Amino acid sequence: MDALFITFEGVEGAGKTTLARWLSERLRQEGIPNWLTYEPWEPRLREVLLEHGDLRREEELLLFLADRAIHTRHIRMALAEGKTVICDRYADSTLVYQGYARGLDVEWVRQMNGFATGGLQPVRTYLLDLPVQVGLQRQRERNRIGAEEIAFHEQVRVGFLAEAQREPQRYLVLDAMRPLADLQNLIWADISALRSSGVSVHPQNEARVGASSGKSAD
Repeated sequence: MDALFITFEGVEGAGKTTLARWLSERLRQEGIPNWLTYEPWEPRLREVLLEHGDLRREEELLLFLADRAIHTRHIRMALAEGKTVICDRYADSTLVYQGYARGLDVEWVRQMNGFATGGLQPVRTYLLDLPVQVGLQRQRERNRIGAEEIAFHEQVRVGFLAEAQREPQRYLVLDAMRPLADLQNLIWADISALRSSGVSVHPQNEARVGASSGKSAD
């Protein structure tokens, strides 16, 4: 069977990391080689973002894009080795956070994303959707959440849903308020259908998967 390139996206607290880890383990149990990864790829990027809280929007974007360019090279290698790649956040997060929520031109960010990834897109993006306040409360527990933070994350949610509407063939929107077992069943049924179809990555990028050479993604 061909390897799949799968991504999980969603607002804070939607449960995408939990489901990405579950899918990786389920594939392993089925004997399907896979690589679970995440963004930002480079841990030092997190340190830079924390140390330099005064970064401009454009500077922040360029840091994420440089990180993604390196990460995408490893994704390509894993796919070429026949591994299904499961990525917790990918290019859509940058498009939504830096574009829709931080106010950079969305189409410009889209073009920059394309440059950083060489156009590589997942065959499926699972968008875990739920009300922003519910997600933030899951993350912050009893801590008070300010109106400004809620407004920002509302724009994130709007952006994700707009992108899902723009690319319905790639996105599968899941109600993250549903029980975990229901979400797992929906995802596994979809994964099984994708594997049966023989599709591996987004059709426009299939020829590019094996274009990279170098160290394995392990």
